[in-house]
Amino acid sequence: MSVDLSAKYETIIGLEVHAQLQTKSKLFAGDAASFGASPNTHVSPITLGHPGTLPRMNRKAIDYAIKMGLVCNSTIAKHNYFARKNYFYPDLPKGYQISQHTTPICSGGDVQITTSMGERNIELTRIHLEEDAGKSIHDQSDAVTYLDYNRAGVPLIEIVTEPVLHSAEEATAYLTQVRKLVRWIGICDGNMEEGSLRCDANISVRLHGAKKLGTRVEVKNLNSIKHLGHAIEIEVKRLSGILETGGVVIQETRGYDADKGSTFSIRTKEDAEDYRYFPEPDLAPFDFTDEFIQQVKLSLPAMPAERVATYIEQFGLTAYDAQQLTEDKTLSDLFDELASSTAHKKQLANFLIGPIRSCLNAKDAGWESVSITKENWDQLLTLVVNGKIAFSAAVQHILPVLLENGEASPLQVAQDLNLIQDAGQDEVIAWVTHVLESMPDKVDEYKKGKKGLIGLFVGEVKKISKGKADPKITTEVLNNFLNQ
Repeated sequence: MSVDLSAKYETIIGLEVHAQLQTKSKLFAGDAASFGASPNTHVSPITLGHPGTLPRMNRKAIDYAIKMGLVCNSTIAKHNYFARKNYFYPDLPKGYQISQHTTPICSGGDVQITTSMGERNIELTRIHLEEDAGKSIHDQSDAVTYLDYNRAGVPLIEIVTEPVLHSAEEATAYLTQVRKLVRWIGICDGNMEEGSLRCDANISVRLHGAKKLGTRVEVKNLNSIKHLGHAIEIEVKRLSGILETGGVVIQETRGYDADKGSTFSIRTKEDAEDYRYFPEPDLAPFDFTDEFIQQVKLSLPAMPAERVATYIEQFGLTAYDAQQLTEDKTLSDLFDELASSTAHKKQLANFLIGPIRSCLNAKDAGWESVSITKENWDQLLTLVVNGKIAFSAAVQHILPVLLENGEASPLQVAQDLNLIQDAGQDEVIAWVTHVLESMPDKVDEYKKGKKGLIGLFVGEVKKISKGKADPKITTEVLNNFLNQ
């Protein structure tokens, strides 16, 4: 009889998320911080650690770190300094990393997540600034490893949770929310494929009811939300199996192989004392005033929860629509801009999160590509609301034209395509009569209780009228004929 290990062992997870800040230059040098350049072209004597070179602090990176701390309800440290974290990596030319250890710029705080178990606040330990390392390339030669220092010195914030997550579902929900937040406040593009957002997972298991944490392993550099969830599931199963068979878990750093769907050992895990931290002698400490922190706070956009409340309370949208509109800030900004010029806010939301989103996904395009003018949006929505154009006709025939040319008039396009529903009631009665007389068996089925056939009749009227019949008028006439 097999033992249910998930019922016997409790999973404890802490996450470290590295977010690359969207500054133009590196954290301590003027080299470009952009992605995709030819290897070793974004380098300088400072990046390469030449003797006699001195780092200079990037002010924008400090602003971005404070922004993240504010939206996570963290305490912002008034007094800050950097430390040297000493270890040998070939892709870090100086031989040490400049980071914050004793005084993280942000302490505490939380990130709210929603899972199948409901809402939870995930407590943070800290958010601190540090520089990134370069990149070692092992697969271009069997004989040597190539080094690309373009990424060395790029500014990062590391967002560290307390060990309070208990499942892969919670961990992936947390990473999803962090990615949404950094994108929303404009400090990181959240592109995990390019390494702009990376996650390390510290995982341990213990018997349910035990107080002492189990020995943890760290799975490094997980570059997708799916990989994070899978790696946690693998490690929880592996660690539980070791304990169940009387083995001893070794504290180590592991990697994740997406192709094989497995983790593998990289090295035994260093402890903090192995890094020999000491204050960075080439960078002066820096202090913040309350006024400075307030200025940064005022520069933050309205956050998703605030916009959700506005959409529900002031615009009359459903909670579902409001949540969908705030999944992406570019979408939310677009909705706000367009909603300011139309009374048909619910219909606007339906178009954006329905057919427009589908069109963009099919073309692998972003919301910024939608160039339909506010005036044309209002005209299109008014035509649909007033029954002059069927919603389906607007989606199938008019929107494709407007997405190619945002200046095109919806009314003119509808007229050119003969889509205006301008038939009078007498014409609709004639079409309804023709449809019902041609389908007596379906009429009998309807009268015997198969009420869903009303959609078939409406569709047939639409077909023979070539879209001229208003569906509302058609439905009313059909009900009068069928229910008398």
